[in-house]
Amino acid sequence: MSKSAHHLPPHPRAVEMSFANYNRTQAAIARFRLYPLTVLYTVFAILMVMIGFWAAHPWTTVAFFSAGCLIWTCIEYLVHRFVLHRRFPPGNGVILRFLQVRPDPLHWDHPLRPFDRKHISGELKDILPLFFLAGPISAFFPVYTVPVLLAGIVESYVAEQWLHYALHFSDSRFPLFRRMKQYHLYRHSAQGIDKGYDITTRFCDGVFDTRFPEAVRRSLRKD
Repeated sequence: MSKSAHHLPPHPRAVEMSFANYNRTQAAIARFRLYPLTVLYTVFAILMVMIGFWAAHPWTTVAFFSAGCLIWTCIEYLVHRFVLHRRFPPGNGVILRFLQVRPDPLHWDHPLRPFDRKHISGELKDILPLFFLAGPISAFFPVYTVPVLLAGIVESYVAEQWLHYALHFSDSRFPLFRRMKQYHLYRHSAQGIDKGYDITTRFCDGVFDTRFPEAVRRSLRKD
């Protein structure tokens, strides 16, 4: 054997990352994606609510903000069921191109890779075009009405994004949270993939009859 052979570096070996380390890495990236949208929409919501109170219409402000939260529950369900779980065919229309570029790749692979940060958290740019469209339109109404309604919608979106993040990465032992996590993770199974589209509530699943079967719900409540 030649002398130089003794000084060759050791053959590189593949290093496997443990699931715990992988999970922490994905959680940190997903969390980082949430910070910009959280800051923007929360600041907007706080400003609209404060101005609504300063305008001496506190109860109207509360009513419209609450209505925005309820509206978001319906938006969340409809988008999750009819947009994020569909493949959109090629086309030249503005709406179809938007659906192909933005929602289509966001969530389609999420059930298959539930801990992949690319499919856990949204980004600021995801609904920013809609926000920039709705914001100026809402300015034509008293601030304690439609602008506060929009504030309730976007802040509910922020809350839903953080809840979805927690359902995948948090290990909280709080009983209600544990049941919500069991319920949500079940829909990543082959049996639950076409049910349970609600994340923050189960209201629309009940209205549109997309709840899990009663036997499944009882089983999940016991876990």
